[in-house]
Amino acid sequence: MAHTLGLTQPANIELPKISYAAKEIDVAEWKGDLLAVGVTEKDMTKDENSKFQNPILKKLDGLLGGLLAEASFEEDFTGKAGQSLVHRLPGLGSKRVCLFGLGQSASSPAAFHGLGEAVAAAAKTAQASSVAVILASSECPSAMSKGNTAVAIVSGTVLGLYEDNRYKSESKKPQLKSLDILGLGTGPEIEKKIKYAEVVSCAIIFGRELVNSPANVLTPAALAAEASKIASLYSDVLSANILTEEQCRELMMGSYLGVAAASANPPHFIHLCYKPPSGPVKTKLALVGKGLTFDSGGYNIKTGPGSSIETMKADMGGSAAVFGAAKALGQIKPSGVEVHFIVASCENMISGKGMRPGDIVTASNGKTIEVNNTDAEGRLTLADALVYACNQGVEKIVDLATLTGACVVALGPSIAGVFTPNDDLAKELFQASEASGEKFWRMPLEESYWESMKSGVADMVNTGGRQGGAINAALFLKQFVDEKVKWMHIDMAGPVLNDKKHVATGFGISTLVEWVLKNSSY
Repeated sequence: MAHTLGLTQPANIELPKISYAAKEIDVAEWKGDLLAVGVTEKDMTKDENSKFQNPILKKLDGLLGGLLAEASFEEDFTGKAGQSLVHRLPGLGSKRVCLFGLGQSASSPAAFHGLGEAVAAAAKTAQASSVAVILASSECPSAMSKGNTAVAIVSGTVLGLYEDNRYKSESKKPQLKSLDILGLGTGPEIEKKIKYAEVVSCAIIFGRELVNSPANVLTPAALAAEASKIASLYSDVLSANILTEEQCRELMMGSYLGVAAASANPPHFIHLCYKPPSGPVKTKLALVGKGLTFDSGGYNIKTGPGSSIETMKADMGGSAAVFGAAKALGQIKPSGVEVHFIVASCENMISGKGMRPGDIVTASNGKTIEVNNTDAEGRLTLADALVYACNQGVEKIVDLATLTGACVVALGPSIAGVFTPNDDLAKELFQASEASGEKFWRMPLEESYWESMKSGVADMVNTGGRQGGAINAALFLKQFVDEKVKWMHIDMAGPVLNDKKHVATGFGISTLVEWVLKNSSY
């Protein structure tokens, strides 16, 4: 990434090379640094002699002379979600045995993803180079296949190990070299699932790094360069077309260019296209991401507590999700589907040539917009991006944007709002999210609210009243989508960042990949 200010260059830190394997061996025979056992509260049941009834725990405890049962009693480990018991014990091939609580039952990707994260934390603390994970329960929950369970565990471990240290002067590297998944089967199918988990996790890490990068490093030009790099890496299926400001002007993208006008960094309209390596294309999709690499608010500048101006480098979280998905799909190479990845990238800054409150801009579909708030800029860039997406001949569009604080107020920091007039498309998205474990909630598109978005001098204004702000924003975007195209808007302003750790989450990438695959012949 190029930089424009402050002499900051991110360190080139390569992801650790970890080998992943699915094995069917007795836990007593496994040799390594850390044996992690996922246990439910039911698994912790003991008989009248305080001995485990669960076969795996019973075997481990027998090999350890009862020390595992004794330790679980002394530390009141009952298998509740979030509990852990880590002991360095003699008598086994593994140096440490760790029990991780899964709660009353484990039946969701989130539960096994959390197990993977806990395993990663323990591995870092122990500086373990070899880890094995096994579930104490003899059967996987019926709601998930063994392969999907393995995907969640591997993903949680990979993402739990990762720390973005590119902007720190000193950093420690994780020691983990191998991760074995025990008891979930072997063979090509499970190996394919584990490889899938690795690919998507690395794409999520890529998305996190984009969002974590400061605006003085990740300019619109740098974001375009990163997108072009993805296309170069997977040039057999991906191509890139980066439109200049002049080309956008020729396409009459007045709404997008109005937002970009004040910045010293020129806008870059980014279009990647995925085409399968062989076979016919049955479905054409578009993923559109908001790409504000920094949002000052413009003349309606963000000020005061709660304005979150210090986190506005994350206002391109939608584009990070889109390009993360492109990176993963470039490796997975699904057949039967064509996907367009579209981002109208720019900065929303302040200068004498910048957009003013009260200005009227004209979008590329000819509709005019009275800008009554320059801080409602994301929807202005998305307007022209959606028109462009429709012109690619796609059948379905999903746009993702850190669009409104109103959606965060409604759904909190962990759940994204989903807006669509199409029930079938909503069903597809929620099926994809079941596999990814990411959280979404469908919100209403209340058409009567559009009255508050009408202008006396133009076709519309870009903001309505404070009430229903996220709905109003979605209704605004709807004006720029062809009626023949199935469209969904995802407001991800809440889950784009982890509030506790103050870093990006990579939200949306896993779900987008799952959604595209469900529309493909993969």
